[in-house]
Amino acid sequence: MKAKNVLIFGCSGQIGRSIVRKLTKDNYTVTAVTRNIHQKSIVLKTLGNAGFINIVEANIFDEKKIRELFKKADICINLVGILFEQKKGSTFKNIHTVFPSILAKLCKEYNLKHFIHLSALGINDAGDSDYAKSKLEGENEILKNFPLATILRPSIVYSVEDNFTTNFMTLLSRLPVFPIYYGGNTRFAPIACSDLTDTIHHVISKNIYSKIIECVGPEIITFKEILQRLLNLIDKKRILLPFPLKLAELSASFFEILPKPLLTRDQLRLLKYDNIASGKYKTNSDIGMPSKRYFNDEVKKYCYMWREGGQFSTEKYTSSNDLENKPSQN
Repeated sequence: MKAKNVLIFGCSGQIGRSIVRKLTKDNYTVTAVTRNIHQKSIVLKTLGNAGFINIVEANIFDEKKIRELFKKADICINLVGILFEQKKGSTFKNIHTVFPSILAKLCKEYNLKHFIHLSALGINDAGDSDYAKSKLEGENEILKNFPLATILRPSIVYSVEDNFTTNFMTLLSRLPVFPIYYGGNTRFAPIACSDLTDTIHHVISKNIYSKIIECVGPEIITFKEILQRLLNLIDKKRILLPFPLKLAELSASFFEILPKPLLTRDQLRLLKYDNIASGKYKTNSDIGMPSKRYFNDEVKKYCYMWREGGQFSTEKYTSSNDLENKPSQN
């Protein structure tokens, strides 16, 4: 089979790195677009055999340069997204609406076989969130300009390289009291990064055109339960303190000043809404790719970095010590 050429935007994150590995292993050639080739290429080059990865440095809004990349592509994947707005054009509208629209138009112009776009779960309900509105508008632009596109809406994606479980475990290991919002009752269906990229690979290899697919993990877990599980995994005891909404908004407005805010007011609004399958669209299970990885089992593989003793707190070392200290039966 002739290898297909896959053009990927946003490939330096946890999802991008994982899908690049899986595609090159399956003899797809990948063109990885990055804003900083000197910083990102060191990692990207190791994700596949020589000749299967082409790394290109480009501003995602440099349409002239991007257009050249589409001439050699069969499939386009867009993984670009932001959680908070910054200056210099890094706004929700530009990143989540304008840029996907440009990609969809180019996919149509150059007659690409497929366009896979990563969106987010729960955006239909969160009408008061700028993040959600920009994501939804981006989806509409994509389907208007390239109806063959497949849009994936994942719940929270986690792995050892994420900014979710790792950040929370860092904060939980340092803070004696941790705030929870809306009573910690917001529900999530966390999906392991490997399960999500298995789904992306399946969509590509099986030529699935389903417009919108909701990607969820095998469990529904509340925000409070997620924190409790993480505390248990890193063997810490902390007070989970419900925060009044007004105080939460005040603290979020302060955090927004920081270069990488812990919480923004827009993220706080998003936390009001459940992040689980809506029942209105197909899920990854419906297309034959049910999630296999459970939250505790996966996080357990890397949570030792936040435990006392680090790697020596794992079962591998604990069990060995137990055997050494066990009294002789002779």
